[in-house]
Formats: sequence, structure tokens, C-alpha cells
Amino acid sequence: MLVVSQKAGEKLVLSSGITINILEVKSGKVRLGIDAPKEVEIKRVSQKENTPDKSHK
Repeated sequence: MLVVSQKAGEKLVLSSGITINILEVKSGKVRLGIDAPKEVEIKRVSQKENTPDKSHK
């Protein structure tokens, strides 16, 4: 696992055309924007349940 510290307005660029934008850090929450090709599946997992919460393609 890679652990990074980023500020709002910064981004992480991964291979395969995936970019994670740090949109906002406020009140202990982080808002992310994820740009990825349509064929890349993105799953959001709830910390409490450790099960997939939502899936987007």
C-alpha cells in the first residue's frame, strides 16, 4: 500500500489513464474526483462493513 499526503487541488496520476483529484479536505472528510477509462471498474467499499457500497463503470 502506498500512503501519500496531498492537499486540495493536487492530483495523483496512476497508470492506464487513471487520475485521482483531491477536490476538498474539510471536517475530517476528503472529496475525491476520479478520472478513468470507461472499462475501468471503480468500487467504493464501506469501512464499517468492508463490503462494496457502490459500483461505477
